[in-house]
Amino acid sequence: MGQIICLAIGYGFGCILFGEIVARIAAHKPAAELGTTGNPGMANIMASCGFGPGIAVLIGDLVKTAAAIFLSYYLVGGELGRMAMLYAGFGCTLGHDFPFWRKFRGGKGVATSCAAFILFRPLIGIPASLVGLAVVVATKYLSLGALAIPAAFTVGCLIAGNTEAAGLGVFFTIISLFKNLDHMCKIPSGEAERVDVIAALKKKWGKKEEKTQEAESK
Repeated sequence: MGQIICLAIGYGFGCILFGEIVARIAAHKPAAELGTTGNPGMANIMASCGFGPGIAVLIGDLVKTAAAIFLSYYLVGGELGRMAMLYAGFGCTLGHDFPFWRKFRGGKGVATSCAAFILFRPLIGIPASLVGLAVVVATKYLSLGALAIPAAFTVGCLIAGNTEAAGLGVFFTIISLFKNLDHMCKIPSGEAERVDVIAALKKKWGKKEEKTQEAESK
């Protein structure tokens, strides 16, 4: 019963799509009309609306995941222990990826998954998130990084001897594979979109330096 409560709480919070909210404020359009994917996630909003709106989406997704996790832990932590946090995080990822009010077409749940992993077990969640980042930097494919995160988390839980968490990690991985399969299928043909994270950060930092120099020269 406790698992169902956590999943329900998580799903409810997950259905709050900050990408949709920010898109309508920043671009005056629904997220479905932005970018090449119409995805209400950080990456698409940042690419379509700018760095600031993208960060706002990221913060919103992290906050909603944390809220779901801590509420669930408060309510049923006595029954499930820290596993209440992971069940709530999984529910939040489901709500984010498959919101009922958007015909079950949502984001890809990378931020919600990372937040859930880190809050549940920082010593496993942080390395798993860094593995995903390393994969993106190395390959320039966001989909591969998104899949690597839950996969690495699952392996970490197995090594730690937490089979229940590892089992839930498998479901996280399956959901990530489902949400990113279309993009990954395009990789062999070279049609998949690539994102150079390092170059994007350098470009953003370069613009900041230019603005600083212009302000100092005035």
